[in-house]
Amino acid sequence: MLKTLYRQIGQYKTASLLTPLFTALEVVMDVLIPYVTALLIDRGITAGNMENVYRYGVLMIGLAFVSLLLGILAGRFSAYASTGFASNLRRAMYRNVQTFAFSDIDKYSTSGLVTRMTTDVNNLQNAYQQILRITVRAPFRLLLSIVMCLLIDARLSLIFIVAMVVLSFSLYQIITRVSRLFAQVFERYDALNLSVQENVQAIRVVKSFVREKYESEKFARAAEGLYKLYVKAESLMALNHPVMNMVVYGCIIALSWWGAHFIVGGTLTTGELTSLFTYVMSILQALMMLSMIFVMLTQSAASARRVAEVIDERADIRNPEHPVMAVADGSVEFRGVRFDYGKPVEGQSRRSALYNISFRIESGETIGVIGGTGSGKSTIVNLISRLYDVSEGQVLVGGRDVREYDLPTLRTAVSIVLQQNTLFSGTILDNLRWGRADATEEECREACRIACADDFVMEKPDGYHTHIEQGGTNVSGGQKQRLCIARALLKHPQILVLDDSTSACDTATDAKIQRAFREQLPAMTKIIIAQRISSVQHCDRIIVMDKGCLTGFDTHERLLETNPLYREIYDLQTQAQGDFDAQQKGKEVAHG
Repeated sequence: MLKTLYRQIGQYKTASLLTPLFTALEVVMDVLIPYVTALLIDRGITAGNMENVYRYGVLMIGLAFVSLLLGILAGRFSAYASTGFASNLRRAMYRNVQTFAFSDIDKYSTSGLVTRMTTDVNNLQNAYQQILRITVRAPFRLLLSIVMCLLIDARLSLIFIVAMVVLSFSLYQIITRVSRLFAQVFERYDALNLSVQENVQAIRVVKSFVREKYESEKFARAAEGLYKLYVKAESLMALNHPVMNMVVYGCIIALSWWGAHFIVGGTLTTGELTSLFTYVMSILQALMMLSMIFVMLTQSAASARRVAEVIDERADIRNPEHPVMAVADGSVEFRGVRFDYGKPVEGQSRRSALYNISFRIESGETIGVIGGTGSGKSTIVNLISRLYDVSEGQVLVGGRDVREYDLPTLRTAVSIVLQQNTLFSGTILDNLRWGRADATEEECREACRIACADDFVMEKPDGYHTHIEQGGTNVSGGQKQRLCIARALLKHPQILVLDDSTSACDTATDAKIQRAFREQLPAMTKIIIAQRISSVQHCDRIIVMDKGCLTGFDTHERLLETNPLYREIYDLQTQAQGDFDAQQKGKEVAHG
């Protein structure tokens, strides 16, 4: 973990070294000032020597000025180093997250990654800044102050030793309890972020079901849990100050009592007693700073583990050592494929998402895939582009196992329009060029014509320069789907996969898109996943999925003759105009 974090200091190592150097020199100046003050009192004011008053006064001003300058430099370099360190952490995390497979995202969760990149990195930034300054300032100041006290009067220094023991014991008791509480705080942050994220993303669903009160109560519970932990931790932390004050006042009383006796006895001067008062405050403040450092390090240790875990995570799916850099054609083949989501847990049985799936798609074919929710349709798509890896068997694209390909090469050749269509804030043209950054406006229009999107885009006042709101909230579901299809076409892929990507389009628009594919993209392999048989019946062949198993793979006509399930679904849909899931329910009721 420490090695991982150390690597992220990067170009800020010089600033990280200069900060403690300037801080140490600043402490030296601060510690010398009380000593010079004692000389000014004893050799100047008490002795009535104005020359010494001026001499030591100028020296004190010089020391104060140098201390101020060193403090400014230390603060500037610490801010530069800590913010740069945090920037490198976020960049390293984000860069590694981009390599994650879907299984890695599932492992950490979106809300957990957001917490790590925000709250946890902020904690580490603050901790690093404090480490560079306070962890040098506090121990160094403590040590030098004790040395100066011993030089002035070793007898009175015993008061400081006793005070340090009492304060250290009290602070240790507080710190150990507070540390355990802060370790729990970050777990609550994930729950809080998850509540916010789900509510904001699904705000339309929340309002349509009038669940605002329920969501508010759920958020309140998460916030309340975090609040109680923080209150408990801060209440314990607040004990630092009264304990500190008690020890300080005790030291002042003891110093005043014994110091007065020593002054009367002639073994201590007034200036020396004055400087001892300053040093006792310096010692105890240094102890207080050290206690805060321990609490802060405890807080940041949990954050450090969480951040390092993401940076060090090796994606489940990686490039092979010598990847294949070209896809020969658009053929797809599954050989005895079984797939399980997640890793198996010892002693627990599990249900596979796919069982022994085998089929072959020739380059240029148009293949339909139909099946109910949970039948494995989307899993097939994810395996073709290697968003997940098979548990058993092989998936071949262009005659080669997908695990042999360079990942960007494979995913450029296999263009997927997923169920969850996402548009980004920016113009329509900006969104389309996600498919190919150098695409001209005419090429974007041509892709939109094939996807039946050009008409509605040109109806907008700004055409292809119309601004899309975050998440595509200012376009309809069907329009969003068609823009995503056009974006995928701009890649000129060898294989185009539509994962239920025309479900929000009306039947006429769906038919126009299918016809455009047949007429204008004859050489491209097209895999169309749908709920409606009308969306796939004109395909060259159709895969029928049911509960993770392939129950049929043939033409529409042949499946009507040979596959009872497909025939029954067809009859029910043509009669009731329903989708696959609705007919499955109707079939269960009829057979019940």
